[in-house]
Amino acid sequence: MKKLLLIPLSLLLLGLGACSSTPRASDAERLAMYQAHAGEPVNSFRMVGRLNGWTPLGTSALTVWTRPNEAFLLDVNHCPDLPFAQAITISNFANTVTARFDTVTPVGPGTSRQTAQFPCRIMQIRPIDVKALNQNREKLRQANVEARAEQTPAQDPPSN
Repeated sequence: MKKLLLIPLSLLLLGLGACSSTPRASDAERLAMYQAHAGEPVNSFRMVGRLNGWTPLGTSALTVWTRPNEAFLLDVNHCPDLPFAQAITISNFANTVTARFDTVTPVGPGTSRQTAQFPCRIMQIRPIDVKALNQNREKLRQANVEARAEQTPAQDPPSN
C-alpha cells in the first residue's frame, strides 16, 4: 500500500517542482516528501554524540540526521522559532531521545527569544528510509533539469 502511495505523491511533487519558479521546495512539499519515506512511529532512537544534521519542515516537524544514512522525522508541538533557528538542541537521557518526553529547542539569532528559548515537545518519531529518500530526490532533481531544458527556447540563427 505504501509503495502505491509513493507513485502519486512523487508525481505530485514532480509537478509542483516543475511549475515552481523558485529552486527550493516549500516546507509543505518537503514535509510531504519526508512523510512519504517515513516508517511507522517508534518510541525512541539512540543519539550518541552530536547530530549529523537537521532540516526544519515548518513549525511542527523536522528531520534529524543521527548519521549520514540514518534519519528520523520528528513531529513536535507548535514551535514557531524552528524555521528561523540556526541550530537546535535535543534533550535526551542516556543517549536516547524519547517521544512525548524529550524536547527540541531552537537556538540562534533567528529565533524570537534569544535569551529564553522555549523547548518544543517531541510528539512522534518516525524513522526515514534514507536510501529511498535519496533516490526520490535524484529523480526530482533530474526531472527539474529536464523541465528547465524544455523551457529554454532554442536559439534560431540570426536572419539577414
